Amino acid sequence: MEPAQPADRVPADPTPPDGQPPLPPTAEPVAGVAPAVPPVGPASAAEPALVATAGEPAVVRPGRAEKSRSERSPKDMALSLLVLLVPIALLLAFYRGFLGGEQPTTVDAAPAYEQARAANVFPVAEPTGLGSGWRTVSASFRTVDDGANLRVGYLTPEGRGAQLVQSNVPPERLLPAELTAEGQPQGPADLGGANWQRYTGRGNEQALVLLAPNRTVIVVGDARDNELRELAGALR
Repeated sequence: MEPAQPADRVPADPTPPDGQPPLPPTAEPVAGVAPAVPPVGPASAAEPALVATAGEPAVVRPGRAEKSRSERSPKDMALSLLVLLVPIALLLAFYRGFLGGEQPTTVDAAPAYEQARAANVFPVAEPTGLGSGWRTVSASFRTVDDGANLRVGYLTPEGRGAQLVQSNVPPERLLPAELTAEGQPQGPADLGGANWQRYTGRGNEQALVLLAPNRTVIVVGDARDNELRELAGALR
């Protein structure tokens, strides 16, 4: 007869039910020794970066994210810049080709001439016979404290600027205002027998000035001398 065993002791090799494999022995805690606890911390090198089960999305471990923007290669930056420049280039091409983006805006000078003639403060001359390359870009008639000014701006066939000024403002005040204080006469200009004078202007501008008893006519701009002469000679 075997000796009796304690009631709380589990047999070392319990007998499973019929048809079942034997169960492994269960480790019993030893008195005074704490059970081992698995370490908590970053995954080891051998641990896979992605954990996924059937039907669940893969989980990306921290530290395995894709490169930040600061780590983008020069090639990536160049491609991003190209993506931005292509639509801008297309817009510029459309603006120039279909909307006439760089073409100057022309105006009708007739109302300004009509106002000047209606005011009847000085004889008004208007250029006639200018070629199709001349374009009128501004026109105005305004009264001032000591007279009135008629201004008409042109773009010459060579793409330069010229302005026609007709005024009854005294020349000693008009010329410094239009040509700056540095504007000085440079001698007569032969324009069909009229008493035109060549003057210097501001910057690279030059001027032709006609001094008459009741008005002063100025043709000034950065246009070439032959274009200024053409405009002055066309006045009628």
